[in-house]
Amino acid sequence: MNSKIKYLFIAIGIIGVGFILWYFKSIVTYILISAVLSIVGKPIVDFLDKIHIKRIKIPKAISSLFTVFLLWSMLFFFFRFFIPLIANQASDLSSINVDTLSLKFQEPLEKINRLIAEYNISADNAQSVEDYISEKALVFLNGTFLSNFFGSIIGVLGNIFIAIFSISFITFFFLKDQTLFYHGILLFVPENLNQNFVHILDSIKKLLTRYVIGVIIEVLGVITLVSIGLVIIGINFQTAIVIGLVAGLFNIIPYVGPLIGSSIGIILGFATHLNLDFNSELFPLLVYMAIVFSLVQVVDNVVFQPFIYSSSVNAHPLEIFIVIMMAASLAGIIGMILAVPTYTIIRVFAKEFFNNLKVVKKLTEKI
Repeated sequence: MNSKIKYLFIAIGIIGVGFILWYFKSIVTYILISAVLSIVGKPIVDFLDKIHIKRIKIPKAISSLFTVFLLWSMLFFFFRFFIPLIANQASDLSSINVDTLSLKFQEPLEKINRLIAEYNISADNAQSVEDYISEKALVFLNGTFLSNFFGSIIGVLGNIFIAIFSISFITFFFLKDQTLFYHGILLFVPENLNQNFVHILDSIKKLLTRYVIGVIIEVLGVITLVSIGLVIIGINFQTAIVIGLVAGLFNIIPYVGPLIGSSIGIILGFATHLNLDFNSELFPLLVYMAIVFSLVQVVDNVVFQPFIYSSSVNAHPLEIFIVIMMAASLAGIIGMILAVPTYTIIRVFAKEFFNNLKVVKKLTEKI
């Protein structure tokens, strides 16, 4: 009876903690972002701590404050560089004449329509391919769509100043006292499990640090390679940078992200080069763009991803693939992005408390 009551209270406690985390999800998000920034900024703080001017050492508070300022400066200059480029591309897209777009595809679309009519693929009252594409392109390219899109972004970022202040404040103290996060968690841990949780947190920190740094390297690598490749094949620099940014950011989503990023990139490349002749210039350019994306993905799959998804978290690629697919079925794109770090945390906990089980021992043998 006592055992049943114990498990009942544990279940109620887990549900209660889950509800609290959900209710205060904004604060939890700030804490998690601050934890990631503190991981990225820790090497800078450690470097500054080693600097001595005679016998004078830089105070921890100063090095932490400088690191927070440096991190935000890097983000600011990153967006300061990219936002105007994205705005220019959005303006170019909104000014595209759909009739001109249709003319570019008039000949191939007529062939498709004849093929459809020949094999009776569509119903008698169905739209022609040309009308269908024109209608969808008009919805995507007109100013209303773009206005709504950017309006939604502004709505999401409405509380940006509160978020920046909160994240900066929390990150500063995480950097200043790097055991603060540990101690905060240990407050909720029974005394007899303190050592277990200290070991767990050390392992999680080491694995997730390598993972976060690996993801940052992957994103920057993809942005750089795609941008350089597109400039080489004749895309103008500003468009190449924007397409590279899109490809790099979507690359964070495992497996399907590169396909989405490549598709959007090719659409942007096509939409910004409608002045070219389709058969002799535009179509070959799109083929070259596809080749660039393919080559970058080869580099990503051979160099970047094995380091991030296998070496950094010490898990087999097939194991990671199954975990990501399961996460996708549960939580979609967000689940895919969070799958690897969440699985890493679960593996560390399982190794600490359930290492006597054969399956756990096998899955965590490299941690």
